[in-house]
Amino acid sequence: MTARAADRARYDRATAHLDAPLAIVDLEAFDANADDLVRRAAGKPIRVASKSVRCRALLERVLARDGFAGIMSFTLAESLWLARSGFDDVLLAYPSADRAAFAELAGDPKLAAAVTVMVDDPAQLDLIDASRDGGREVVRVCLELDTSLKLLGGRIRVGARRSPLHSPAQVADLARTVARRPGFEVVGIMAYEGHVAGVGDAIAGRPLRSRAVRLMQAAAKRELAERRAAVVRAVRAVVPGLEFVNGGGTGSVQHTAAEDAVTEIGAGSGLYVPRLFDNYTSFRGRPAALFAQPVVRRPGVGVVTVLGGGYPASGAPGRDRLPVPYLPEGLRYDPQEGAGEVQTPLLGSPADDLLVGDKVWFRHAKAGELCERFDVLHLVEGDAVTATVPTYRGEGRTFL
Repeated sequence: MTARAADRARYDRATAHLDAPLAIVDLEAFDANADDLVRRAAGKPIRVASKSVRCRALLERVLARDGFAGIMSFTLAESLWLARSGFDDVLLAYPSADRAAFAELAGDPKLAAAVTVMVDDPAQLDLIDASRDGGREVVRVCLELDTSLKLLGGRIRVGARRSPLHSPAQVADLARTVARRPGFEVVGIMAYEGHVAGVGDAIAGRPLRSRAVRLMQAAAKRELAERRAAVVRAVRAVVPGLEFVNGGGTGSVQHTAAEDAVTEIGAGSGLYVPRLFDNYTSFRGRPAALFAQPVVRRPGVGVVTVLGGGYPASGAPGRDRLPVPYLPEGLRYDPQEGAGEVQTPLLGSPADDLLVGDKVWFRHAKAGELCERFDVLHLVEGDAVTATVPTYRGEGRTFL
């Protein structure tokens, strides 16, 4: 029996009393992935990206482990909810225009001490001030650096379109603006190199593209390490008490941790290891989060139909954004139908061994987005479900 077949047998036994659709997290794999992230971070603390987890119980579990400290959140409303729930170090990774939430933040000492907001433009400071509604608490601010690689005088650009702040001078100028402005304090810098951390460099069946990605990433890592160090020096000249410099992501943990200028690493997807993280040469994780759909039809030889399953991930549309049929091994989509809204036909010889009511296990393309489809996660240890915990959705929280 292969390791994957053994996992399928465990998951089927663990959930035999549960009807699909359902989602699980294999805690042994989750913990092993957490250990691997810590190993790669080489002593630097990992700030957990909540968008990749979206379950308070699992955020608590990983933050109780050595090597993890703080949360990187994705909306201001989520940040305030987490802070009220007892998480005392929450970095909002994206700028916000949530005026009501800014009023709460500026009016509550506990929230203001626990939450740091992201800024890359003075207009964002104006919005926060206009939202205070009498609140006088100092707002903690993190400045975001654009990490994109620019070539040929900027005519070629590689990387996500995030912050407009690219040079050390630009970041330092905004730091001065914030420092001169009452009611704000610069406490950190964030620089997420998504073109390194979030792009696999070993694409199955694409050797030339994989080599091109590796060459691009090697150049990007060299350029960014030098520029990030210069940015930190420039900002520390303005804000000597800077608390943290955040960088990295699951796919670049060890590379970013090697930079002296970086004090902490951001990562989250590496805990669940969705399918987009199979294509890296620098690490191997264990799939920890899966969902099961029930077989509801057997249309013919070599084909079964499962209920639902059309859960595409965000990003540029493509086949890599679809969940992948994972267990039993050997199933594939019908190319004319793909993953459907209410039913999904699956092809392959393993279909002939599946009966109506059996479970087919899938891996989502991305990590936390799976939790937007399920109210609870069943936590599996060995061949038993040992706990069932709510996702954000299960707690009535749909922040985006």
